[in-house]
Amino acid sequence: MPHLLTLSDLGPAGLIALLDSADRFKSARNSTAPSQAALDQVQRQPLTGKSVALVFEKASTRTRLSLEIAVVELGGHPIVLTTQGSQMGRGEPIADTARVLSRMVHAITFRTAGESRLREMVAHSTVPVLNALTDEGHPMQLLADLMTVRQVRGRLDGLKYAWVGDGNNMAASWIEAAGLLHLDLTLACPKGYEPAPAAISAARALGAHIELTTDPSVALRGADVVSTDVFASMGQEQDQQHRLEAFRGMTLTRELLKLARPDHVVLHCLPAHRGEEIESEVLEGPNSHVWDEAEARLHTSKAAFVWAMVNS
Repeated sequence: MPHLLTLSDLGPAGLIALLDSADRFKSARNSTAPSQAALDQVQRQPLTGKSVALVFEKASTRTRLSLEIAVVELGGHPIVLTTQGSQMGRGEPIADTARVLSRMVHAITFRTAGESRLREMVAHSTVPVLNALTDEGHPMQLLADLMTVRQVRGRLDGLKYAWVGDGNNMAASWIEAAGLLHLDLTLACPKGYEPAPAAISAARALGAHIELTTDPSVALRGADVVSTDVFASMGQEQDQQHRLEAFRGMTLTRELLKLARPDHVVLHCLPAHRGEEIESEVLEGPNSHVWDEAEARLHTSKAAFVWAMVNS
């Protein structure tokens, strides 16, 4: 069963092929003169007659928009289930939900908290499951990030990547991408908020060059791509004040970004807390590609559905 739970499920070649597919979807949707390959990919309407359950236990804007529109534009029918609007909110086991969904839909996307809940959905599903976010990883966001870098810089290799902030699910997926694609990645995280050492070791074993520091200036010096995220993610709001103290000096400011290459690319998965993890002037500045990154969620979602439901 072709589940997309982590980027490793794609493998290096599959990851690049999926990004190529996303590029064709973007060309067919946005270009005034799309290639024939792009038009052919879209006109097949690969999800015609198929339904996809979009299951959200965590709130969402870009993920819900991109997945729902992707299914519609591929010819399918999206069905959105939230905790408040389903029996999950009353404690129905994930296993039972998975069994019922599998008998009615052709694929499931799941946005949840603990990795164990995602794994339980997979264990009891007989249709493909796509990870729309857990506390341990956000592979579908990373696909959009990588697509954006390729579109802006023309390549993924030979660039220096910097992550500044929490060693959270986004950082974990950047580490995984670095391992698969042999990227040069430096992560600047406060002490006590570092990514899992095992994830870094695994990526290094695959060929990634990964450094870990507590000093953002080390990460940003000569960087081509700079990424960050909120300092307090969903479910961590009660710890926000403590985190703001711990992350002092980690804000992406215009002054700090002078250390990066002049043509650096700024990424943020959104939503952004202006003035906390990123200055408003940086988010809205000439090096920011966060809006391209947000749009890329649509194109990469389409490519992910095709990978899971058609090509595989």
